[in-house]
Amino acid sequence: MNIELLGPLSAEMNEVSFVPNAGKPRQLLALLALNANQVLPVPTLMEEIWGEEMPRSALTTLQTYILQLRRLIGSALGSDPARGAKDVLVTRHGGYLLQVPRSAVDSYEYERLAAAGQQAFDKGDDAAASAALGQALALWRGPAMVDVRIGRILEFEVARLEESRLGVLERRIEVDLRLGRYDQLLPELTALIRRHPLNENLHAQCMTALYRSGRQWRALEIYQGLRGRLVEELGLEPSPQVRRLHQMILAADPALDEAAPHRRPVRERVVA
Repeated sequence: MNIELLGPLSAEMNEVSFVPNAGKPRQLLALLALNANQVLPVPTLMEEIWGEEMPRSALTTLQTYILQLRRLIGSALGSDPARGAKDVLVTRHGGYLLQVPRSAVDSYEYERLAAAGQQAFDKGDDAAASAALGQALALWRGPAMVDVRIGRILEFEVARLEESRLGVLERRIEVDLRLGRYDQLLPELTALIRRHPLNENLHAQCMTALYRSGRQWRALEIYQGLRGRLVEELGLEPSPQVRRLHQMILAADPALDEAAPHRRPVRERVVA
């Protein structure tokens, strides 16, 4: 079994997809998969699908969607005598759960690898941290559940996953900077600061990589561009940490030539 949520929704067993074509059943499958092996109460499922505009027939319609999903799961199971669709999409008192190995769901595997990377980082093993965090990020195939209709519950979960993804990315870049991989990082960082023009931490990392690659002037240009956007769009100056980095670059501070010790990243005030 393989279920992918970090990009377009994909779910298959025995190389047979059990993703519904209709929007609301897809939405239901995505929510159940994201909470694999946890009972989701019927009211929670109905809130996700209909929000405040819940029809009188909501419970009956939800049961119809469950039956549709079970039919698709049954087709994917084929002639497996050990398991039926009701063993995968299980009814529990007051709710339903999707009973699958967590390792089969990419969002769980992403969080496992991200945690392993963080643990390696905390131990000071930058090479292991970079490898685990890189593997976690490689599971992403685009925005989470990009082709799924999103209600208020999935909206929160998607935002949580995307915020986590950005944090893992910044941490992986941080350890790669300490490992001296400046030239490898620069194309990625250049693209990232264009995508996130107000993200101070990514700009600081780009400035550091440029400086350590011998491009002091370009690092200063990046700072001026960030400062101009912050002032124009938000009426804010860069954070004290970023201003301090700017001064160190201006002064060609020798401390910038060495891999930085562990420290908390710049707190991002706005993600864009």
